[in-house]
Amino acid sequence: MNKTVICPGSFDPVTLGHLDVITRASKLFDRVIVGVLVNSSKKPIFSIDERIELLKEVTEHLNNVEIVGFNGLLAQYCEEHGVDAIVKGLRAVTDFEYEFQMALTNKKLNPNLETLFLTAEADSMYLSSSMVREIASMGGDISNFVPACIHDRIVERLKNK
Repeated sequence: MNKTVICPGSFDPVTLGHLDVITRASKLFDRVIVGVLVNSSKKPIFSIDERIELLKEVTEHLNNVEIVGFNGLLAQYCEEHGVDAIVKGLRAVTDFEYEFQMALTNKKLNPNLETLFLTAEADSMYLSSSMVREIASMGGDISNFVPACIHDRIVERLKNK
């Protein structure tokens, strides 16, 4: 079977937790689309083009991963692009409640679409992009939270924000 999944998110910035979920999905499925969402309710630190470039850099070693930007309904995007399932990472019970609601909504919008959850690794269960932004903006060390190859760009953008 040739299965395509999407890992959607804002990735502002991409963290080691995001990379872990993407990497694990790439081992389970034939094709992984990382969908960088345009979310009008959020004010991103990085533009969508910058987030796409950062993700391309940190996933360049994963041959079956492609990075795309999109806006609109995820269920509709999946239908239009032949996506079989959504893969989401879960950090804690609080994530599950929201993600479960989203999974049910996406299933209602696109009955052929499944949502699969990958639990976070223990060392990144607490990690979020907003936490990384806050730590970096106050001059804290984020080297244990983001891929090394993009660390300096994140720090430069977030210092003194």
